[in-house]
Amino acid sequence: MTDTVRVRFAPSPTGPLHIGSVRTALFNWLFARHHGGVFILRIEDTDIARSTPEYEDAILDGLIWLGLDWDEGPFRQSERDDIYAEHLERLKAASNVYPCYCLPEELEARRKEALAKGETPRYDGRCRDRPDPPPAGQEPAWRLRMPQEGATTITDLIRGPITTENSQLDDLIMARSDGTPTYNFVVVVDDATMGVTHVIRGDDHLANTPKQVHIYEMLGYPLPSFAHQSLILGPDKGKLSKRHGAASVTEYRAIGYLSEALANYLLRLGWSHGDQEIFSRKEMIDLFGLEAMTKSPVIYNPEKLLWLNAHYLRQAEPKRLCALLEPFLPAAGVGVERFRADEAKALGAARSWQERSRTLVELAEGVSMFYADEVVYDEEAARKFLTPERIPIFEELIGRLEALESFDEAAIEAALMGVVESHGLKLGKVAQPCRVALTGKTVSPGIFEVMALMGREVVVSRLREAVAWMEQRKATSTS
Repeated sequence: MTDTVRVRFAPSPTGPLHIGSVRTALFNWLFARHHGGVFILRIEDTDIARSTPEYEDAILDGLIWLGLDWDEGPFRQSERDDIYAEHLERLKAASNVYPCYCLPEELEARRKEALAKGETPRYDGRCRDRPDPPPAGQEPAWRLRMPQEGATTITDLIRGPITTENSQLDDLIMARSDGTPTYNFVVVVDDATMGVTHVIRGDDHLANTPKQVHIYEMLGYPLPSFAHQSLILGPDKGKLSKRHGAASVTEYRAIGYLSEALANYLLRLGWSHGDQEIFSRKEMIDLFGLEAMTKSPVIYNPEKLLWLNAHYLRQAEPKRLCALLEPFLPAAGVGVERFRADEAKALGAARSWQERSRTLVELAEGVSMFYADEVVYDEEAARKFLTPERIPIFEELIGRLEALESFDEAAIEAALMGVVESHGLKLGKVAQPCRVALTGKTVSPGIFEVMALMGREVVVSRLREAVAWMEQRKATSTS
């Protein structure tokens, strides 16, 4: 066996790239990068009815988005039929497989009978040493002649020694009667011929491992090392599903998560390094090892992921943040070209909400206040802060703002503080009504920053609209 670590990620293009599969890809990628090895991408597309090019594209896009670059592949099982056929002939030549003429309906009836007796359904071996001639004109399936005595032990790199009695192993079908090979057969052939040294996968594959060990041995291939990571459970400790939140990489990307946040979160689902929570990509590679993996199921915590995403948003360089923000702007009512037209304003708008946002969706919604053509007042906020007695305050502020030579934060602060002092008020009594007038809401970045980013023309226009709204309210209340 080669001294170079070779691992693989082998998704099926029968659906979106699920979060559990992504974590498997991440662990394999980190293991390869930590050991200076090779990360292989293999597409297991033998389920012709359910596999689609669209799902394959989504898998590739998801891996690229997460920065999980592959060194070899993507290989596709659908293009390797000759390799599987040659390995099946090797098993036939060594009498390690035998023809099975049992019909699907017969196997199903026996399966139901076993279940009714409370037994684990297994093939009863009736074709194993069948003395009578095969049915005329019927193509057989080919079953592996599993050992019936002794035990199979693997030393899992996460779980330690695991022993399975051979009497519990089924005579697996290696090829169906139509000639198509089966999962356990092709995965062994693929891993062996691709020189995979370590098979790192979810513990839902534990039951397959002793079966696959015998296939390796019958084909004369050295065994890889196996490592079965714990499964991810939902907060209710049930199987992770869509009801627990986003289920695929595509969904996380669409709702405004950063790739580095998702990678960091998945790393900590089953692996740890002391109490450290935040890991750079370099730290992930340098520190990762299977010895720090947990054996127990891990619980998906959406709040923890959201916290990590907020952290990475705060750390993001503003120019990159603006680029990441663009796909989310239209839904927030902001045209991308308009956003790009004034880079300084875009950078300022993104920075102003950077500390306050947890996702790119939230950031886009915050930024939209600087680009809206009209303000929609929150009803409760307007009723509380846009009252007729504030009309003189607004009118004086408008005059002071129009008279400013420069419209920067320092000048705006001086103008607003002048109004505060002339009316004998506290800052909040002027700033909060202004915030509602300018944004329609009671929460925003600092009022001086907001006004400077909006610009004099927009600020004065919105203050005048607020005065008109308050005058209308006054007229209505006195009529």
